[in-house]
Amino acid sequence: MIKLGEGQQCHFRMWGGGVISPVKVTPLPIHIYPSTETESHLSLCFLILSGDSAGQEVMDFRWGRSRGEEGIAVVINFLLANARLVLGVGGAAVLGIATLAVKRLIERAGRAAEDEKVEQKMSESWEELGLVSASPKSIRKGLENVVMKHVAKATKPQKADLCQPQQQKSSLNERPVKALEPQRPKSLQLSLTLQDRLQQYYSTRAALAPEVVHRAQSLALDICIEVQGFLHSTNPDMPLGEMSLGGSLLDDLQVVRADHACLLVPLQLEPSLWRLIPGEETLLTHPLHWMVRRVNLEYFPRGRSYWDRFLVGGYLSCRALVRMLSKAVMETMNWPSLSSTLDCLVRPVLGGDELKLEIRPERGDTLFISIVPVLREADVVLTAQVELTQPWDSAWHLSLYPWETQRLTQLDSADQGVRRSLLKTLKAVCRHCPALRPLTAAPLANLILHLSDKDVDWSEGCLSGRFQQCVWELIGYLEQGVLPSYFKPSVNMLNGVTEEEVDEMGFMLYCAVSEPDILLI
Repeated sequence: MIKLGEGQQCHFRMWGGGVISPVKVTPLPIHIYPSTETESHLSLCFLILSGDSAGQEVMDFRWGRSRGEEGIAVVINFLLANARLVLGVGGAAVLGIATLAVKRLIERAGRAAEDEKVEQKMSESWEELGLVSASPKSIRKGLENVVMKHVAKATKPQKADLCQPQQQKSSLNERPVKALEPQRPKSLQLSLTLQDRLQQYYSTRAALAPEVVHRAQSLALDICIEVQGFLHSTNPDMPLGEMSLGGSLLDDLQVVRADHACLLVPLQLEPSLWRLIPGEETLLTHPLHWMVRRVNLEYFPRGRSYWDRFLVGGYLSCRALVRMLSKAVMETMNWPSLSSTLDCLVRPVLGGDELKLEIRPERGDTLFISIVPVLREADVVLTAQVELTQPWDSAWHLSLYPWETQRLTQLDSADQGVRRSLLKTLKAVCRHCPALRPLTAAPLANLILHLSDKDVDWSEGCLSGRFQQCVWELIGYLEQGVLPSYFKPSVNMLNGVTEEEVDEMGFMLYCAVSEPDILLI
């Protein structure tokens, strides 16, 4: 039944002998309902909200004729085809999720499975339908194409079930009872399927081959030895500790490609002349921005320490130190000679505040090595990373990475859990999915640490459950706009992520709630 008023123009295209005719109408609600209780026909009333003249966009208007392929499937195809025209970009995204949920609701209400009750399937459908009410409040342009692609993919197998001839279904029912095996619940089947997909994804797309990791570590260690020898020869009075490798490549947390590593340059400070000031006690009041103060100047005047030459306002300047190392290493070393010695191309990456080297071996991926000066005191590690502490020249970054990595290792050792494997899987998913790339390793590690505080099973058989739980938890954090650090709750791990990126990530994760496989493509 179609109700039209005056005020706007609506174009209808009828298949099966119909014609196109423009009509001026007033915007009215959408009505979709069966024409009778016994028949499977559907009548559809839809209203075009844009276009004042013939020649503009025309809505596809098709009538369903049966409950199978020509019934609900055609209605769903119609809604998806005209969603953007009627509802706009944001409405099209929400409609994509709602349509899938409603389709499952109708399908499950129409046929009862042998191993479940109708009421259980109806409740599952309403739970899926409830996802729409929790959709992100703003969805940006360009996302409707993603919706249509994923929803169409998700509905293909279910549409095939609806279109299955009745004769085939009856023949299955006529099989002997002894041939029928007890079937597992559908939710368990999906969980096992996701479990297998996650394990396959981890082994083929996330984890790195041991020989690849070993080759990258060996190359980075060769660079470490060369840089350390050069600094000792050109600056013999500079008090430096033993250089070492650090980061995810050394801790077996790197995924997809072995393409980055850290070269840690420890600075040796005199304990009686220097004091590390926590960020909360400084004027910056930022928990991650520490400062290094020169003390006892009345007893040990300026010049007694090698690092006094980098003092700015009574504090050790991070930026001044980085500039010195840039000139001493990046601009002074003979990189062509080092390249010929190591049989690979080694060159500095200039033009930024970060001290970074690019290494291109004869075989394998390009490796980037970041040279990071560090200060250590007990379990505190401060790094000279100007890109993280700017615009404060004297601020040093408190690295939480050692604490997070150590905590994950301790938890997995205690209960033989899969936290580290799940972290690597999530990192690979975010790296492969363009919408999730703003999520780096730090937020994901803190997400898993927060989830570990709950009484849940982290055994290998529960990998799929923990994966889905992480998706749900991450949606909640994105809606709030805050993911607190596990060790520094006042620090927001989502800081620096734009509102548009939050919308895109939230939308992708909402789609993954009903179809987790879209994250494993």
